[in-house]
Amino acid sequence: MHATISLLCQYATRHSLLVALACTPLMHAPAQAQVDVGKASVMRQLVPAETLENSATQQYQELLQQAKAKGALADGNNAQLQRIRAIAQRLIPYAAQWNPRASQWKWEVNLIASKQINAFCMPGGKIAFYTGIIDQLRLTDDEIAMIMGHEMAHALREHSREQLAKNQATSIGISLGAQLLGLGDIGSTAARLGGQLLSLKFSRNDESDADLVGLELAARAGYNPQAAVSLWRKMGEATGEGGIGFLSTHPTGPSRIRQLEGNVPRVMGLYEQARKR
Repeated sequence: MHATISLLCQYATRHSLLVALACTPLMHAPAQAQVDVGKASVMRQLVPAETLENSATQQYQELLQQAKAKGALADGNNAQLQRIRAIAQRLIPYAAQWNPRASQWKWEVNLIASKQINAFCMPGGKIAFYTGIIDQLRLTDDEIAMIMGHEMAHALREHSREQLAKNQATSIGISLGAQLLGLGDIGSTAARLGGQLLSLKFSRNDESDADLVGLELAARAGYNPQAAVSLWRKMGEATGEGGIGFLSTHPTGPSRIRQLEGNVPRVMGLYEQARKR
């Protein structure tokens, strides 16, 4: 039995993130959060999670197919892809502490060759990085972990689900009572909104929420929390170049950096514990 598991893990190391995750516990024992982000919005309940996750999976596969057709999708031997998958493998085991559904998600991590400074994690754990964000910002592993943790946090806290619910409730002018009665209508509408998932702009509160949850995820995985500060300083410097898609939906600013600096001490103990493992 032990020999079989050992062979599986050796194969996973060489070939597949998905199989590799089978060699790592998907859920660590629940631990008290060190950052304070409050409860998730009840608005998200107006859009069925499974509906949105299925829509996201479909859009993600379409994106990968388009990238592959252009020769831009990295294959398993790509060093950068292996690098971000290794980082994801360390972060994902802590995801279910923030959303129990995450233990059932079929996580995927892919790399697309593009000058775009961009990265995302769609509902259901579909992660993609563009080479531009790694190369142009000269990211360290710790900084990549902060971006990945931030994007994973958006999915774990279901910000897309909440935003789509708010958008639809507003656009069709439904009262609270009608929202509850028309839940199925909103859900079916959300299923047709997959194309909007990559262009959604989260609220300032959502961004703050993702910053802090991502900070803690990365710290628990053994990545230096100080990298969150250096990362967003780099992002701030990059805004001068203009036309950066990632920054259009992820505003930078001194207040954001100050908030991260104020929360780094809260998770430093988690980082130090992780370093000892």
